[in-house]
Formats: sequence, structure tokens, C-alpha cells
Amino acid sequence: YVTFLLSECTDGKPMLRQGDTGDWIGTFLGHKGAVWGATLNKDATKAATAAADFTAKVWDAVSGDELITLAHKHIVKSVDFTEDSNYLLTGGQDKLLRIYDLSKPEAEPQMISGHTSGIKKALWSSDDKQILSADDKTVRLWDRTTATEIKAINVAMSVSSMEYVPEGEILVITYGRTIAFHSADTLEQIKSFEAPATVNSASLHPEKECLVAGGEDFKLYKYDYNTGEELESCKGHFGPIHCVRFSPDGELYASGSEDGTLRLWQTTVGKTYGLWKCVIPEEEGGELAKPRVSLPGTAEEELEDLASENSDSIYSSTPEVKA
Repeated sequence: YVTFLLSECTDGKPMLRQGDTGDWIGTFLGHKGAVWGATLNKDATKAATAAADFTAKVWDAVSGDELITLAHKHIVKSVDFTEDSNYLLTGGQDKLLRIYDLSKPEAEPQMISGHTSGIKKALWSSDDKQILSADDKTVRLWDRTTATEIKAINVAMSVSSMEYVPEGEILVITYGRTIAFHSADTLEQIKSFEAPATVNSASLHPEKECLVAGGEDFKLYKYDYNTGEELESCKGHFGPIHCVRFSPDGELYASGSEDGTLRLWQTTVGKTYGLWKCVIPEEEGGELAKPRVSLPGTAEEELEDLASENSDSIYSSTPEVKA
């Protein structure tokens, strides 16, 4: 199957890329403020974005056209589609969760109140029967049908990210230097790890073998999910890391940083996958030399390398064309 990578950015121009290579596909143009949240629906036909211009937008992810603009009363921080792509959940600085019926976007959304500070993340869970949301220091679980709170937990520091893993109903929360794993059904804590620096984002491998985290010290950390042992740390970014996510097949993870770049990292170094090529050169005498792994840089570096090899530059600057 094909995977895609959607990135939000404070320049207000979210970009869609090929998931395995980082190749640029298109840029969604239309927001008038920083984009704080972005998501694709299940089959990658639609994208949704949350922005500082007090709107959430739904886009055609194939043509790049803006389909719907949903006006809010304040900055929108989070967007999430239901599995069937018929509803969009939003959350933001006005402390309200909103559920929009995308077949009737002009209709008033269903609103759920209860958060006491700006909502940072809101996600569907349990086959879209429940909602998980986080504000500054609380995480709440809601019943969709009754719009009532099932449970709330308080955490010691400001929540920096949340990831919902449907297989096993696991919720990954980061706050301060803590990476915590909770049951998405009950919010009971399963386990937690401490990182060496403030963590802004963490992601659990689809097979639940390992997790990656990144934050304020510019480094990416990989941990064994079962033992909590640090497996490796990677330096490459020149600014704080704000988001990390595994690809659906678990072969790579992407990181987005304040340095203005996305970087792709191979989960198991040495495989031929995407732009990574495992090269086995032949030596004289017909014997095979030791395999050599050719590692790509960031997607941007790849484009620059390609451009420098061609007299006709592929892109003279960051492409500004619709998808």
C-alpha cells in the first residue's frame, strides 16, 4: 500500500509528501495563520487542518482543493476524522470539542464542554464511540453518544502530545520528560518512561516493540517498549523536535522540527526501503564485499542533491503549488 506524510507548519502552508521517500506532492494553500494540527482520513482522499486563523479546513487530498471551511471562535489546535470520514472532531483555545457532520457543514456542530483550558489534542477512539482529549494538565475520556465525561486524569506538567493506538487501545501521552502509556478505555496507566530532556512528542511502533520520542534537546530517542531500555539516540535536527510518528508499516518514523525540516529515519538500518538502498558491491575476483548502506538525508536535501545534478533545477525554492 501507499503511505503519505502530512505536515503542519507555522507558515500556514501544510504539505503532503510521499510517505516512504519524503517526495513533495503538494501544498495546501488557504490558511491565513499558523497551522497547528493536520490529519488525513483513512484512505488519504481528504485532509483536515487546524489553524490560528480561527478555522479548521477540509481539503481534497488528491486535487489540493479546499472543500470546507469551519469557522471557530478561537485558535484551532486539533482535527480528527471518524473512520468513515463523515465527521470531523475539532478542539482548540475556546475549550470546546466540536463534532461536525461533513455532509452538512453549514449546520451547527455538536459541542462538548468541560475542559478548563485550551484543548491541545482531540482524538476519536474505540471505533469512534469515544473521544480522548487533552488540555493543559488534564486528559479526558468522553462518550460520544451522550456527550458526557467518562473519566478525567490530571498529569503533573503540561501535556505536549497524545497518540492513540487502536490495536490494544493504548494512549501515548507526553508531558515534561515523561512518556506515559495509558489504557484508552479507562485512562489507567500501563507504564511510563523518563527521557533525558523535555519531550514534545512520542510514537509507539505498530508492533509495540519500541517507541521513539523527541523534544527540546534536538535528539530522537528510541526505547524498548517492554523494558524501557534506551536503544539509541539520533542527532540530526538543529532545533527542538515537535512531532514524531511511525509509518503504518513501522519501517520508518518521521520527525518535524522547529529548524523547518522533516526528517525520515529508518527503524531498522540496513534494509532497502524508500530512498534507502542496501548496496552490495562486487570486488575483483568475484567476491562480494561487505554490504554498504546508502542513507538519504532529509527530503529537502534529496531535492537539493537532485537539483544540483541537473542544469534545470527541479524547484528553485520551496514549491508553492497546490497538490
